[in-house]
Order: sequence, then C-alpha cells, then structure tokens
Amino acid sequence: MLGRLNHVAIAVKDAEKAAKIYGAAFGAEISSAVPLPEHGVITVFVTWPNTKIVFIQPLGEASPIAKFLERNADGGIHHVCYEVADIIASRDTLIKEGARVLGDGQPKIGAHGKPVLFLHPKDFSGALVEIEQA
Repeated sequence: MLGRLNHVAIAVKDAEKAAKIYGAAFGAEISSAVPLPEHGVITVFVTWPNTKIVFIQPLGEASPIAKFLERNADGGIHHVCYEVADIIASRDTLIKEGARVLGDGQPKIGAHGKPVLFLHPKDFSGALVEIEQA
C-alpha cells in the first residue's frame, strides 16, 4: 500500500530562512514559499534527487504549527509523508486496521496539488503520518 517516502516536514518559525541554510549547506533546490490557507501553513520545499524536506511555518495564529512551535520553540520534525497509489482505498484499509484519520476523513489538497490525509500519531509510534496520492 505505501509507496516511497515523499518528504519529511520540519516546523520552523521562518521557512525561507531554514530552507536557505539547507540549500547553501547541501546544494539542494529550494522552492518559493507557498501559503496553504486550508492547512494553516506556509511551505518551502528543499529537494534532492531522492527525497524532499518541507519547512512549514505557521500561517496565522490559529495554525496547528503555531501550537507545535509553542511546545517546540526551536522547531522540529512535524510529520513524515508517504505516497499511496489510491488514497481512498488506503484510508479505508487503515481505518479497518484501527488507524485514526485526523479531521473529517476526507482528503484535502496538499502542497503538491494532490489529495492528502493525516493519521493520528498515537497509532504510528508517536509519528504524525501524512499520506499523499501519488
């Protein structure tokens, strides 16, 4: 059911600043900052040939990332994202196996313009997991 690791998301106060450090230090390609109001974040992707890191910063005070940064002032890993071939079939299988889908259970469009869902961290050894339709 799971495809490749798509990205690791790191919550920070300033996504562009964090991405520039990775670009300079590791020669990565850096995207423009993109606000995602539906998710309450601004994203900046750092891309290498085999994977990506996305820096996420709060978009407004109601952002879930703002709460994360209150608890983790220096930032930190927020979630990992895996690709799936069929997000609805994957969701249904995960629910059948006891996993909890966050929100209303309906996919939202993520940073790559593809449907995404988030899975409860208590069901995945403390890690917030995002699945994205490949």
